[in-house]
Amino acid sequence: MIVLYLLCLGLIILLGGAFYAYYVAFYAPENRKNPEPSFEKSTYDSYREVLTAAYGSLRERECETVTIYSQDGLRLSGRYYHTRDGAPLDIGFHGYRSSAFLDFCGGSALSFEMGHNLLLVDQRCHGNSEGHSITFGVREREDVLCWVLYARERFGPEVQIMLYGVSMGAATVLMASELELPENVKGIVADCPYGSGLDIILEVARKRGYPLRLIRPLVLLGARIYGGFDLRDAEPERAVRRAKVPILLIHGEPDGFVPCRMSENIRQANPEQVTRITFPGADHGFSYLADTPRYRRAVAEFSRSVLKQTDNPPSPPGH
Repeated sequence: MIVLYLLCLGLIILLGGAFYAYYVAFYAPENRKNPEPSFEKSTYDSYREVLTAAYGSLRERECETVTIYSQDGLRLSGRYYHTRDGAPLDIGFHGYRSSAFLDFCGGSALSFEMGHNLLLVDQRCHGNSEGHSITFGVREREDVLCWVLYARERFGPEVQIMLYGVSMGAATVLMASELELPENVKGIVADCPYGSGLDIILEVARKRGYPLRLIRPLVLLGARIYGGFDLRDAEPERAVRRAKVPILLIHGEPDGFVPCRMSENIRQANPEQVTRITFPGADHGFSYLADTPRYRRAVAEFSRSVLKQTDNPPSPPGH
């Protein structure tokens, strides 16, 4: 009887720990789905004025709210910005517990300057999109395919599509690269992606001094039982091995959240398809701000190299 009691108690503790891990790492309550940036963190010190202006400019720009449904029935929301008929379409995917407005307030200007139309997506569990379990790209990669198919249906079979992602969004588009994407997808730009969902969670746990031998099984169990997904499937590095479209990786060398080595491991997984550039002095997601001319030049040149030239396209910035 005592043994049975101890086993039950141990099971309760295990399931409780797994739920706590799920709640902290993966659960998205309604009051955390629409973060409003304050730019008060010290990492914003050098860029606060530029970020505030860019954020405000994008919020005020005229756009169309669009919705689609995911393969598992969630309503997903996005904002479409029209530049010109027949232009290439850039689709942007933001990072973990962030927003499209924050992660693309700077980079969106590059899309507009290149004459591209832009679709900024609220990833599942974020913004106006439904869902409560963030899966670090496991289900989000299927959402990428849904958005691509939507774009193809709306803008026609000839529309040229570029996929952009920042942080978890970068991991998401890289994981989508192994799917059967339509030939409309011409290239992927991934800014500061992690190589593995489990690895980045353990990296954060290590920095916070948590016992990794305890955290690892609890995170995996929490994702499986309460989120209904296998975190070990969140493997951008593995997915890129089967990528059939050109990929540009961007990473800040002193990235304090996603180690820069992770994107190098991704590059090595498929060096024929992947080009990588790094930015000295750029923390996580700050490469665009750290050296805007170089960032714009790299993305514009990559875009020009993978897209068919349209009639009278605008000159890429920096040329």
